[in-house]
Amino acid sequence: MSDIEKASQDAVEAARQGEQFAVVLAAIQAAQQATPAPCQHHQAPAPQGAAGKWVAIVTAGAFLAVSLAVSMVAFAIGAVALTVCVVVLRSVFSDFTQSRS
Repeated sequence: MSDIEKASQDAVEAARQGEQFAVVLAAIQAAQQATPAPCQHHQAPAPQGAAGKWVAIVTAGAFLAVSLAVSMVAFAIGAVALTVCVVVLRSVFSDFTQSRS
């Protein structure tokens, strides 16, 4: 398996994981909205921890960083392949023009 094919598969897998993450977040939000309304007693609001929010932010950041890294690797591989192609074609063209002379 070539590096380009591997990078392409990694990029597809990262995109798939990003889509799965979005589905999980949507399910969590739907579950939070589906909770019954609190009773109307006057109670002091309970302190809410922000740990869940930070875990979600860090997880989203990690997925974003991985997908960005994979896409950068794919871009670098493509740039190298293009450079090699241009060098080979230049050499072939040079040989072709010299053989015609």
